[in-house]
Amino acid sequence: MRQLTALVLLSLGLAGCQQAYYATMEKFGVEKREILVDRVKDARDAQVEGQQQFKDALDELSQLLKFHGGDLQTKYEELDAEYQQSVDAAELVSSRINKVESVAEALFDEWRDELGQYQNAALKAQSKQKLVTTEKQFGLLLKKMRSAEKKMQPVLKIMHDNVLFLKHNLNAKAIGSIQTDFAGLQQDVRSLISEMNKAIADSNAFIAQMQSSD
Repeated sequence: MRQLTALVLLSLGLAGCQQAYYATMEKFGVEKREILVDRVKDARDAQVEGQQQFKDALDELSQLLKFHGGDLQTKYEELDAEYQQSVDAAELVSSRINKVESVAEALFDEWRDELGQYQNAALKAQSKQKLVTTEKQFGLLLKKMRSAEKKMQPVLKIMHDNVLFLKHNLNAKAIGSIQTDFAGLQQDVRSLISEMNKAIADSNAFIAQMQSSD
């Protein structure tokens, strides 16, 4: 699937529109529902990786706060690297959620349009009910994904302030100054991880539901 996607993107060019992408994928026998499942998996995996990255950054800051003697510059550089990786992780999560939402909108729009093609009223009603159920489940999933996404920004802002302050005040007094923010940052990271766990669990449930109806 990933190799096929890469080939399609290459053939369309990176600026190719989504509709052209979906149409090309369908020519290869890949429907929007399959693309949606794959993108939900990608978003889930990005959140799993993001959880670990935020934990690593918090741990790095904790180690720096406990650091006595030695090379503070090296510890600062390690913390800055973890912060930059956390920014990248957050951007990846947001990008993948956006891609999930994009293909879901295309899938549900197409599904609604195709309801008008039914001649059999019973089959139409069954398909419509399935659409309503799937849209509802997806709506709840997207809400949890976005909730977790929003919680990344307060954490990144505190991390950024701490890293920036240490950049120009790399001494024991400066380390003491940011100690007061650490407890709050710990709580924010715990809350973020909790929200991500909810989104990950809902992602797995949504994937299972979509695959069981194949």
